Amino acid sequence: MWTLRLRRERIIANLGGFFSLTALALACLGLYGTLSFTVAQRTREIGVRLALGAQRVDVLSSVVGKGLMLAVIGSAIGLVGALAVTRLLSRLLYGVSPTDPVTFAGVSLLLIGVAILASWMPARRATRIDPMEALRNE
Repeated sequence: MWTLRLRRERIIANLGGFFSLTALALACLGLYGTLSFTVAQRTREIGVRLALGAQRVDVLSSVVGKGLMLAVIGSAIGLVGALAVTRLLSRLLYGVSPTDPVTFAGVSLLLIGVAILASWMPARRATRIDPMEALRNE
């Protein structure tokens, strides 16, 4: 009797962990896709800035800075929302507190890292092309 109940609880816990990791992976993919699309749409603007004499490093840091700002604001809103929901989930957790700082910090830092990467890669690609080529293609 106990082993059947324990086995059921373990299966539910494993499924919960699997689905939470899947949700985290989907959030990272969605964040990356959205930010890289947004930065890729700014290729013409980046080309104009470079044609007018802006330094590549300044343009790159501006684009990454805006992506970082969006990620930090989104993480702050997400943390507030997650803290508000902890009372609902507290009875489902075992061996970890509902407000585990390591989990909250780890997920926030992962999403912020993905946001930095998602805005840096297309911005670097856009700053490496010739400004006239970027203007001509649009």
